Parts: sequence; structure tokens; C-alpha cells
Amino acid sequence: MGVMSIVATTSDAPPMRYPKFAQPWIALFLAILAELGIALFVLSVVSVPLIAVWVGIPLLLVVVPAARWFANCHRTMLAGFLGERIPRPYKQPPMPGMLMRLRTILTDPQTWRDIVWLLANAVVGFTLSLLSAVLFLAGLFYLVYPLLVGVTPKGVFTEPFGGLFTVNFWTSFLMMPVALIAFLIWNAAGERLLKANAFLARSLLGPTESAKLAMRVRELSESRAETVDTQAAELRRIERDLHDGAQARLAALSMNLGMAEEMVARDPAQAAALLTEARESASTALSELRDLVRGIHPPVLADRGLEGAVKALALTCPFTVDVTFDVPGRPAAPVESAAYFAVAECLANAVKYSAATNAWIQITHEDEKLHMIVGDDGVGGATVRPGGGLYGIERRLAAFDGTLTVVSPSAGPTTVIMELPCESSSLKTTPSSGTA
Repeated sequence: MGVMSIVATTSDAPPMRYPKFAQPWIALFLAILAELGIALFVLSVVSVPLIAVWVGIPLLLVVVPAARWFANCHRTMLAGFLGERIPRPYKQPPMPGMLMRLRTILTDPQTWRDIVWLLANAVVGFTLSLLSAVLFLAGLFYLVYPLLVGVTPKGVFTEPFGGLFTVNFWTSFLMMPVALIAFLIWNAAGERLLKANAFLARSLLGPTESAKLAMRVRELSESRAETVDTQAAELRRIERDLHDGAQARLAALSMNLGMAEEMVARDPAQAAALLTEARESASTALSELRDLVRGIHPPVLADRGLEGAVKALALTCPFTVDVTFDVPGRPAAPVESAAYFAVAECLANAVKYSAATNAWIQITHEDEKLHMIVGDDGVGGATVRPGGGLYGIERRLAAFDGTLTVVSPSAGPTTVIMELPCESSSLKTTPSSGTA
């Protein structure tokens, strides 16, 4: 059985909605595409029985990817009317090979749902899209109708209108109310017709409940595995830091104290020098232990909560960081820790790579979620890539079902939007805001 997967977009941000006057041309384009989809529907239906004579195998291996590409184009375009992305719940072959790929295609329910959608889109989708476009185009036509009558030869637009009157340049202005009525109907119903088409597409192109459950199980399995790997890597880092840092210095401290003990009677000056060196080693070891503890769970986070810890972070930055904090209480300790380290990593990236002069942090609590926005006025170009800091934040948040969205055009600014589930029942204190 193939593994269920979603073709992820580069960002989880909702798709951009289309401007009002761009919608008629998109509707007209969708209507044309709907009729082109008939060819894919016919080829898909014909290729299945032809498998018996082997002709259908290569035909199916070509037609199905083409139909999926066609469906994905509609998923992308229609998402702008829904305000949310339509997932692509296709199964992936568990192993390479033409026969395995063919078996996965034939056993994937989404393959057959795509074929049904091709027919539904050619009939219902075509009608809805064309009607939305025609309403606008009719209004536009009758708006410029007097101009058309004036610039075209007699007889082109000057035929008797319904037997009521003969159209000429002056009587053509009587058609202007028709343009107004068409525009009003389009303004009221044009976008709704396209939304209805989008809902039809989502019902057939989106995942079923069983597919959603399978994808959710897969996401949780991946998140759990990554969390275990992350914790193991963190333990190895702590062990390495202890072995190479504090442990080595404490061993040297013990040796220095032993040598000083032996030399205190016969060479007090040398013993004093060894004690001084031992004191410096102890101070360095203590500092390293503090840094190590701060990397595990900062004391300022435990003492002052997320607000105080974030403001302390902001004060250590070489540029001005505005902090706005509006959370009615303290989140649960694991959520608070994840939020702190996510904000800390974002600020560290801004300091290292952005060349920013100002940054801002906004933390709020709405809809049972902790919303965090970290932005800077730097050069931009930040991306989430495996092994990078933002990828680490994304994996840390994913362990709590959190999300990360990066908006960073090449010319800047950079804005990192993070969300963490956080029930209000766990909050205990009062909100505040400030500037660091």
C-alpha cells in the first residue's frame, strides 16, 4: 500500500485573495480550462479497459500525472476563493518500478475522485465560471455599447432591438441601465459563483476523512521521531559540553589543588600561584556550567516567566527591539520553554544575518493559541532549509502541533510568524507590554 502524503507548499500562510476586477478574467480562464479537461476525462476512462491489452498501461502512466497536474493547477487557483489551501492527498509508491507505480495509481481513491471531478468541472464548474464571467462582460459590453454603435458601420450594432425600437447612436444610451443591472448582479453573485466552484473542487480534490486521518497519523509519527532525535542530539551536546568544558576544568582544578597542597610547605609562592590558577579555573567552570544550564532552561525564564525572559533577550541585542506582550497568564512550562527558544533563535538569526537596525517581537494569546511574531528591518532572504536555525524552530514547534511561517522577500523586511497551541486554562497572571 502506498504512503499517503501531502505536497506541501513553501509556506503555510493562507493564499492571497484575488482582486475584485481580476475575478472575471480568472473565471473566463477557468471556464476554458474546464472544457479542456474533457479530453483528460475521456483519456482517463478509455485507458483503464485498455490495460487488458497492455496499451492502457503506458497511456495511464501518462494521462494520470497529466490529470493530477491539471487538478493541482485548479487547487492552486481556487484556493484564492476559499481562503485556504486545498491539500494534494496522493499516495506515493512504496518502492520504484512501473508496475508498483501503476498499482499505486489504481488503488489510490484520489485517482478516481480526480476523474469524477474532471467530469463535474466540465459541466458544473464550466457553468459557474462562465456565468460569473458573462455577467461582468455583459455589463462591460453594454457600458461601451454607444461607443460601438458610433464607431462601427451601420447595420453592425443598429438592428431593431426586440421589435421595440431601432438602435442608433442616441437610442443606444437606453441600454446603459442594462449595464448597471449586469454589474450589480455580478457584484452580488460573481464571487459567490466562483466560491461555489471552489467548494465543488475541494469536495472532490481535497482529502477524505480517512485520508486526513492517515496524513495526521503520518505527521504525528514524523514529529515524534524528530522530537526523539532532537532530544538525543541535545543530550549528546550536553554530554560533550560537560566533558570538554566543565569536567576538564574541574579535573585541572583538582590537580592544581593537589600540587598546591604538596608545595605549600616548601614553596609557598608556587603554591599561591597554583591556588590562583585553581580559582580562575573554578570561576571559568562555574561560568560554563551556568551557560550550559541557561541553554537547557534559562533561570530568567523560570524566575520571570516568558515576558521577562523575552525582554532580557531583547536587551542583549545590538539594536533596538520593541517587545509587545499580551498574554493573560503563564503558559505551561513546556510551551513557555518552546516559545522562548523559538524567539531566541529568531533574534539570533537577525543579529547574525539580517544587518538590521530595528526588530520587534509581538506575543499574544488568541483562540487557544500563543501567537508570536518576530520581525526585523534587515536585508531579508531568510528561508527554512534542513539544518538551519529556522528549520530547528519549525521542528521544535511541530512537537507541540505548532506552525512557523516565514515572510522574507529579498529586499526585506523579515517576519517570522509562529503559533503554539496553548489552552487558556493554563494561564495564571496578567498581561503587559513594553519596549526593550
